[in-house]
Amino acid sequence: MTHEPDDLKALGERMDALKRETGVAPKTPQAPTSGEVAIRFGTELISAVIVGAAIGWGLDWLFHTKPILTIAFFIAGAGAGIINVNRASKQITERTAAAARAAEEAEKEH
Repeated sequence: MTHEPDDLKALGERMDALKRETGVAPKTPQAPTSGEVAIRFGTELISAVIVGAAIGWGLDWLFHTKPILTIAFFIAGAGAGIINVNRASKQITERTAAAARAAEEAEKEH
């Protein structure tokens, strides 16, 4: 078990050497397409709302309190979905900035 970090380091070094030999360039960051952004935002928002509503419905069924918990957890899920979309937008902004930096670096090299 104590040899794992050494083994992983050696494996990483062998992979890097193989990449240099074969001429495989490291993957440059790409800016996300508008379709990727739309799917990511939609998935983040809809999944949180569905999970929140499902939890609320299940608790309503369990405690016989229809529909108060379904509504409460639906709203909580919508809030969580908005927070998730906000986080995703920050990640997408960072990815776009990294792609722009990579493009500038490539332009300077040529």
